Amino acid sequence: MKLSQLRQRLHDLGAAPCHQSRVLRAWVQQRSCDTKRRPAKDFLPLAVRNALPGLFEELNSLARVHSEHPDGDGSMRLLVALGDGQTVETVLLPRDGVCVSTQVGCAVGCVFCMTGRSGLLRQLSSMEIVAQVVLARSRRPVKKVVFMGMGEPAHNLDNVLEAIELLGQEGGVAHKNLVFSTVGDRRVFERLPRGEVKPALALSLHTSCADLRRRLLPRAPDIAPAELVKLGETYARGSGYPIQYQWTLLEGVNDTESEIEGISRLLSGKYAVLNLIPYNTVAGLDGSVYRRPEWTRVAEMARRLHVRGILAKIRHSAGQDVEGGCGQLRARALGGTQILSLSTTG
Repeated sequence: MKLSQLRQRLHDLGAAPCHQSRVLRAWVQQRSCDTKRRPAKDFLPLAVRNALPGLFEELNSLARVHSEHPDGDGSMRLLVALGDGQTVETVLLPRDGVCVSTQVGCAVGCVFCMTGRSGLLRQLSSMEIVAQVVLARSRRPVKKVVFMGMGEPAHNLDNVLEAIELLGQEGGVAHKNLVFSTVGDRRVFERLPRGEVKPALALSLHTSCADLRRRLLPRAPDIAPAELVKLGETYARGSGYPIQYQWTLLEGVNDTESEIEGISRLLSGKYAVLNLIPYNTVAGLDGSVYRRPEWTRVAEMARRLHVRGILAKIRHSAGQDVEGGCGQLRARALGGTQILSLSTTG
């Protein structure tokens, strides 16, 4: 179900735009349709009120918990069952955040990520995306939503932007706390500035070298790191939110001296934050050439970037105690082989 289809159903029941907003706020924010000033019986059309129980049940069925995996860091990974039996992962983050998935699988095929191993199976509708937030709110408060779970949001742009519109308008989430994460797609830089709700932007950079980026992100749009940063800087200055550049640290690959120089060259003077994310490995598995750098190397890299004026933060993947990198819970539920993987949430 898409947001536009839901609005049309409410319209057919006699709901004006103000009635639709009341219903949407009630569902997304997990609260009553009644308000102190105007209870539902004095505001919503009778046909709408009669339809609400069934409608809310239908909306809640879009995303249900298949299994829960709490972690010692305060996060909780949820394996979420969709209406057709497919599953995605949703992560309840510390400090009132939630990370949602936008696709079942992913077409980008980042070499260090499990989600892309199965390819793209299908897109999530805008309401399936929002339903993950509603599911999270049934367990704890949610003030921040990051689109960093399974899938590439830029490849499901219409549905993701519909979800962002609903969360930023009726969902009670501050626009700066809606974080659109992407490997980089020119359509993103064309569409996001035109929306009524302009989210913050996270760009998966991972390297300052164009050739290495092509190897690490083989099916991402061929945008050189320098051009990607230029596009990001334009959006940052227009939106007023710094770009979050994601950098998954792979030992001996992108934690080198040349990369420190490259980061300094790309991000010096930019309205940006660099998130250094040590690779999330799973003990006892083979077949991967990638390893997590030693903590001392990670800390030294962050320190040297700070000296050069780059705001670098060390981020930890949520759910490491449960080996919960993006795609791992789903793979285990399907009986798949565990593979070294990455989670960019944290």
